[in-house]
Amino acid sequence: MRQRLSIILTFVVIIGLLVVFNALTYVRPPEKTRDFEIAPNRSTYHSGPTGLRALHDFLNESGYKVIRWRETPQKLLGDSGKSVTTFVVVGLTQLPIEPEEAKALREWVARGGRLILIDRLIDPELLPPSAGLRGREVDAPNIYTDPADVKSMTENVVALQPVQPSVMTSSVRSVLPSRFASRLRVVSPEEQLAENNVSTSRSDEESEATPQSSASRAAVVHIADSEGALLVDYTYGLGSVVILSDPYIVANGGISLNDNLQLAVNMLAARGGLIAFDEYHQGRGATKSAFATYFAGTPVLAIGAQILLLTLLIVWTNALRFGRPLPLPQVDRRSSLEFVASMAELQERARAYDLAIENIYTRTRRVLARYAGVDYNSSRTEIAARIASRSSIDAHRLEILMRQCEEVINGQKVNWRQSVDLVRRLRELERELGLGMRSRDARQAAENI
Repeated sequence: MRQRLSIILTFVVIIGLLVVFNALTYVRPPEKTRDFEIAPNRSTYHSGPTGLRALHDFLNESGYKVIRWRETPQKLLGDSGKSVTTFVVVGLTQLPIEPEEAKALREWVARGGRLILIDRLIDPELLPPSAGLRGREVDAPNIYTDPADVKSMTENVVALQPVQPSVMTSSVRSVLPSRFASRLRVVSPEEQLAENNVSTSRSDEESEATPQSSASRAAVVHIADSEGALLVDYTYGLGSVVILSDPYIVANGGISLNDNLQLAVNMLAARGGLIAFDEYHQGRGATKSAFATYFAGTPVLAIGAQILLLTLLIVWTNALRFGRPLPLPQVDRRSSLEFVASMAELQERARAYDLAIENIYTRTRRVLARYAGVDYNSSRTEIAARIASRSSIDAHRLEILMRQCEEVINGQKVNWRQSVDLVRRLRELERELGLGMRSRDARQAAENI
């Protein structure tokens, strides 16, 4: 009774642990949250109206080389960033770009990289020194702005056309930004001096960190209207910087409008090579295990933990007795034929075919003499004649068989084929005479077990 109680308690404890574990690791199904233009999610993983999933998947399925960059911008200066041609930063990122990361981006551009910034507000810390580029926000979204409502996002907006033919405006007739798109303005050097004195420390830092060839040239305007430019680019060192002042053009909610998709493809693939979308600052950094990240939000990890727990319990309870000890049954496995089988194997290995013939023929001759009604030491001619008179066996054939067996016993050379043939003929003789030696031996062996 005590052993049964321990077993029942063990199962109760296991079931209780599984219930508690499931309660702790239960993941509620994700609720469909609404996107807000005032707090957008510009990740290429996001399929909502503010995300960039459609653009990323289109580029990937169209044969363009595109990846999601989940490391810090400093990695662009290492071996992992040598294959990256274009680096894309979209919108107000979830994580701020630190000054050290901004410096690494500027250095990467100066070495020949191409940086694409898509945002309504220009971060002066992130941009390399430009030739008098300023940004101006026209309108700002609020909490009631629905990015999925195209009519609300483009209310009273007039489509913008390219101001000059270029690689980025190829096959683009017009683009339709949102009503919150800002405008870029190129100012003269005199206006720059009148507005703000450029930070001397940063200028010195840039001049020391980059070669003399890293000086910026005047910005080139590609798409604009009377209020200012929407798309500009300028060179910096050996690289270039492209600025698009409205993320709605490349977002899921607005990329299908007018020629927005064509502009996005031209802008991203103008240099060719590998295009990297910044996912590190969108909160998708590779800081966790790739396996755990892939299965995050699914019950796979909980199921794996339960299987591991059950495995540990099985290992722990292995060889534990759940009852009183019982002796193992003692079975006598010996047989009267084991000796015969062992001797036969030894004779086969030693090629002692004459000994095998002697063992079989001796017993057969004794039975034949008894069948003929003569003495064991009688001649084989007499034994064969007596047996022939009592059966249909040919006396001459029987005498030849007995003579061949006796010659082998007396030393005549014989191989395994000849020995097998002699044994076969002896067994056929027993069967024809109905002696039943093998069945009798088997019956005796069964009675002795």
